[in-house]
Amino acid sequence: MRRRDFITLLGGATAAWPLAARAQQAGEPVIGFLNSGTATAFAPFAVAFRQGLSEAGYVEGRNVAIEYRWAEGHYERLTTLAGDLIGRQVTVIAATTTPAALAAKAATTTIPIVFTAGVDPIAAGLIGSLNRPSGNLTGVNVYLSALWGKRLGLLRELVPNAAVIGMLVNPNFPDAESQARDVKEAAGIIGQQVHIVNASSDSDIDSAFANLVRLPVGALLVASDAFFVSHRDQIVALAARHALPTIYPVREFVFAGGLMIYAPDLGDGYRQAGIYVGRILKGAKPSDLPVVQPTKFDFVINLKTAKALGLTVPDSLLALADEVIE
Repeated sequence: MRRRDFITLLGGATAAWPLAARAQQAGEPVIGFLNSGTATAFAPFAVAFRQGLSEAGYVEGRNVAIEYRWAEGHYERLTTLAGDLIGRQVTVIAATTTPAALAAKAATTTIPIVFTAGVDPIAAGLIGSLNRPSGNLTGVNVYLSALWGKRLGLLRELVPNAAVIGMLVNPNFPDAESQARDVKEAAGIIGQQVHIVNASSDSDIDSAFANLVRLPVGALLVASDAFFVSHRDQIVALAARHALPTIYPVREFVFAGGLMIYAPDLGDGYRQAGIYVGRILKGAKPSDLPVVQPTKFDFVINLKTAKALGLTVPDSLLALADEVIE
């Protein structure tokens, strides 16, 4: 990442306001970027968003300004942050996590909203139709929560003797219950015992791993959630410390040293959201923009981590892998 990009992100709300003020004075549009994670952890995704925005003809600081708002894992702050963006009279809101999208939808029915959601946006109440979204919302569905049967199967193939598999869930995430339910249903079909542990703070994550080790569990699934993405270094380090084979919801965990992922490219989802924001700035209506859905899901294995865990990755899994990190 370029140093300029990193500084822009770390500036967050305070750094963005003078820029937004200048943009408003010049008659340029202002984008509200609302996210439930942290600026540091989501920096590569924000870069991808700006890439998509530039593909649509808009460059931050040149012909558009961006007001960044980060809830830093405290989802209860999102309502206030969304209200603040509305008070700044932003032209469009990029609500780039599911909790952010729900908060933005509740805050305004007039300002266009482009979401990046890892849940079924219809079931979550964000839109009424994928092809013809209703109201002021459209966006990208990255399907992070619809892959649990596949993830469980991949984990079982790698660790077939795991009598109990754990699942780390943030109970504050809007889709937490359905994610846990999906895993339990998939586990029931194959006769796999699953134990759910909750975590919604730094200390909770430490306690959750301690509980998993005491059970014990033979492997772990990490649920889709912006809070966990923001704490990926902590989670990957704990999985390594306790020698716990783990499958994660986005590829950034593997880049941080995690064992494996099966997921669409979240960064590309943010890029697509940037493109949609650009189209809306040019006059398109959200209701005329179908929700973008992924067409490719990647299976990535970190062989270095597997070796450190004492695991031999079967040839069948290596043959399935889209990418192998050595």
